[in-house]
Amino acid sequence: MIHETHQLDSPLRHFHAQLSPTPRGARLARLLATEQLRSWGLPVDPAALIVAELAANAVTHGRADGRDFRLLLYVIGDTLRIEVSDTRGDRTPCVGQVPPDSESGRGLVLVDALAERWGVSEGPASRKTVWAEVSLAPELASPCSGDTGGLF
Repeated sequence: MIHETHQLDSPLRHFHAQLSPTPRGARLARLLATEQLRSWGLPVDPAALIVAELAANAVTHGRADGRDFRLLLYVIGDTLRIEVSDTRGDRTPCVGQVPPDSESGRGLVLVDALAERWGVSEGPASRKTVWAEVSLAPELASPCSGDTGGLF
């Protein structure tokens, strides 16, 4: 189930989808997020990678048989908020030390590095939401960006 709310000239944009707790559902979450961001005229990166990591975690660590996970994207002003809710409220994610030879366990490290901020919200019963926020404000040109300010 996919829903989108968007009004012209509105600073609020909203999209959500219920997805199966499978690897295919996690891939679909990234695809849907990418297409939604493009339709809004917003940058895809780093949001698509954050969605991929949070959806993969929901499928891997937050899965309960027969219960979907939910992807929510919304924009307020110059902030994109990404939320992924799953049905394992008893499993709170955390960033931990990962052995260098490990093939997994770096998802939240990436989210932590790419997002302005992120966290976990509890509820409703047996659910949790892992969220991340990304700034959409344009970066100020740095002196090394090639912009000489008309001086040269």
